[in-house]
Amino acid sequence: MTRRIKVWIVIGVVVGLVAPASAADKLVRGYDSLGVAPGKAGGRLTVILGDSPQSFFYYGVIDSNLQALAAHLYDGLVEYNYRTYELEPALAEKWTISRDGRVYTFNLRRNVKWHDGRDFTADDVIFTFDQIVANPEARGGDANAFMVGGQRVKFEKVDTYTVRLTLAKAAPAMLQYMRLYMMPKHKLLPFSVEGGAKPADINTAWPTTAEPREVIGTGPFRLQSYVTGQKITLVRNPTYWKTDASGTRLPYLAQLEMLIVRDPEQQVAQFLAGNVGQLNISGAQFPELRSRQQAGAPFKVVSARALFGSPPHLAFNFDARNPDLARLFSDLRWRQAMQMAINRQRIIDDIYNGLAELPGHGVAPISSWYFDTKSHLGKFDLQAAGRALDEMGLRMGPDGVRLLPNGRPLEFTVTYGTDSAVWPPMATIIQNDFKSIGVRVNLVGILSRTLLSTGLSGNYEALLLAFGDQPDPELRKPIWQPGGALYYWHRATQPATPGGEPNFAAMQPWERQIYDLWELGGTTVSRPQRKAVYDKWQVLFAQNLPVIMIAKPTAVGAIHNRYGNYIYSLGVIPGFNPVPLLYQK
Repeated sequence: MTRRIKVWIVIGVVVGLVAPASAADKLVRGYDSLGVAPGKAGGRLTVILGDSPQSFFYYGVIDSNLQALAAHLYDGLVEYNYRTYELEPALAEKWTISRDGRVYTFNLRRNVKWHDGRDFTADDVIFTFDQIVANPEARGGDANAFMVGGQRVKFEKVDTYTVRLTLAKAAPAMLQYMRLYMMPKHKLLPFSVEGGAKPADINTAWPTTAEPREVIGTGPFRLQSYVTGQKITLVRNPTYWKTDASGTRLPYLAQLEMLIVRDPEQQVAQFLAGNVGQLNISGAQFPELRSRQQAGAPFKVVSARALFGSPPHLAFNFDARNPDLARLFSDLRWRQAMQMAINRQRIIDDIYNGLAELPGHGVAPISSWYFDTKSHLGKFDLQAAGRALDEMGLRMGPDGVRLLPNGRPLEFTVTYGTDSAVWPPMATIIQNDFKSIGVRVNLVGILSRTLLSTGLSGNYEALLLAFGDQPDPELRKPIWQPGGALYYWHRATQPATPGGEPNFAAMQPWERQIYDLWELGGTTVSRPQRKAVYDKWQVLFAQNLPVIMIAKPTAVGAIHNRYGNYIYSLGVIPGFNPVPLLYQK
């Protein structure tokens, strides 16, 4: 399914879809082809959260569990259409973009209320971007996205319900960033620089010990309670700004519970027992649930090629604390040899039960931005991998373990997530295949929620991790641009101070090429020209292997038959299933 973001072609004034002028509420309709029908108000849905959130403040941490929760509490100015995945109005009722692509004007939806009853206004929008998202110290912010042409994007309040953004240069993907969640100024001002706090203090807002009534958004549900490590309970927002086609205010459900369960087997057990109504699963769990469905169990299992979703990769720490390993991991010949020792087809067949495909390099194969780099993946060939290591001078020792140039065994750790149906068997396959070519791997298991923080800390040697794909490559810039906040395998490229210039001296030549391509892609207006820029990046990625991509899983979900309006088309980002449309029959 293609994504045609209208802002790509800035040849005139671009206007967002507009809700009827007589109503501030957004009418949700046009999803008949997806099986969406008018629902029934009331009822409860229980879903799984893989671990406890680290905070309730979306921009204070990078946490997939908080991301899943936040989708129900908060809203952005724009959102995706569930059928076309094009951007359409959300908290912004409409917008215009100047002919030169530099000025965005957003007209906000009126009568939208925060969960505490206060009005949502332009002050909240300006505060969110100026004091939070563009704050380099906000751990979950994205300050670099709002530096365009070397200058910070300017946010201005035109009036109570109008906001203007001015850019130094056109940035075609800027509209995508308007999906970022809006935050209430009247609650968070004391944690901001504007309110007299230090920049890093914003990360201390809304800890999980905060009173639920203090944690507010404009979203379909509000936080009612949190039992630490067990359950989060959300209740319906009675003043939510969306209605269905018949005028019934959404969401239909009166309550949404998020049961915290780490163990994948226990997650499935809770679903089979009927305690959980909907569950996102992996291909590893698919056969059991599908066979039960076919035998008459009261649920259905659906799957789809994934636009969103997270393809796993293996990263070697270029800055490993062991200098011998750091030199080895920074050597392209090493990464090329190790790629030949990754048995992708076995992983796809045995771990995902065939519900995965060969990966792209930073872009989902189903995406219109994808450039076919499969030829660069090579083939699984342990003999060729061994020869490549021989040519590097990594000779085999008497115990079957190769030796580093200093005569010490070639041995390192691979860190992976233990609370997963995918990571443990994947780590074991890699460990065994590497052993067969004389590379000793020691596995280190940790909780999946700590994988990224471990990577960012540099306290690892090799790491299995996954980042989600997005509809526009620009949204993955902090991950794949050298020096980016999430470019964790080569932290030496990071700026000396948050928001500063990357350490270009630490970059390898191919990294500097990739850096420059990202800068060019972010300000290239023509869609075909942007595509050509990101094609070059994907090829450089595939050739130089900053990380080794392993597979792109199919999105798989299951839902009990007692619920209606379950949409599962191109896969999910956590929480993206449109829960406001779900109803209990």
